[in-house]
This record gives sequence, C-alpha cells and structure tokens, in this order.
Amino acid sequence: MKVRQASFVDLSQLTGLFDAYRQFYGQKSDVDAARRFLSDRFEHQQSVIFIADDEEAGLGFTQLYPSFSSTRMMRTLILNDLFVIPEARKRGVAKALLSAATDYARQIGALRLSLSTANDNLSAQALYDADGWVREALFVSYNKNL
Repeated sequence: MKVRQASFVDLSQLTGLFDAYRQFYGQKSDVDAARRFLSDRFEHQQSVIFIADDEEAGLGFTQLYPSFSSTRMMRTLILNDLFVIPEARKRGVAKALLSAATDYARQIGALRLSLSTANDNLSAQALYDADGWVREALFVSYNKNL
C-alpha cells in the first residue's frame, strides 16, 4: 500500500471511493454527482486529497479543506473526509492517511488539523485517540442547516 497526494488523474478511482463514503453516511449512490464534486475541488484547488492504494485498487482517501484561525492569524486544515473500504480496514490504511495529512499540514506551516466524527463512530474515535488527536473540550459546536 502507498499513500500519495491525489491529482486529477486519480478522479476515476477517487469517485468510487467518494461515492462509497457518502453511502456510509446514509446518502444514495450518485457516481456522476460525486465525480463532478471532486472534479470541481481539483479544478478550483479547493481541497487536498490523499489516496491510499495498492497495485489493484483504491483502498481509501482523506480530503482536507483549508481554513484559518483569525486569532492566531494562521492557516488551519479541516480533515473533512476519511474513508477506507471495508476490505482494507484494520490494515493501517486510515493511520497512513492520517499521517500523510499531518505531514502535509506541517509542511505548509498549518497551525492545526481539525476533524469531527459521529458520536457513534467509536472505531474512528479510538483511532483518533490512539493517533494523538485531542478531543475538543473548550467549545460547543453548532450547525445551521440552510
């Protein structure tokens, strides 16, 4: 398995992974929309994606979105998506993707990486805890659906 920063040439492989990720979170499969969404991210340089693959197929991906800390006046990154296909879980793929994201964030001088996960996604929480992520305790998060 290798992890590398994805580019537009990886779009076909990423589309299947991204569609499976969306289905994991209860969305209906829509391969065409997934392809358009990812294509837009590449075209407008709105995210950084890392892909893990072996010689046969894509195993997983993570997608980072840029953000900023106004108080610290520094760049931050939101690790918005992390997905590993079921057949590749428990093989270190997610840990390798997190490592690639962390290395990239350090390389660009980011202040921090942030992520959120579902309250019932205990396996992801265990991974993040073991990988040195710190659970937010100072702020309460809110969302407003539009």
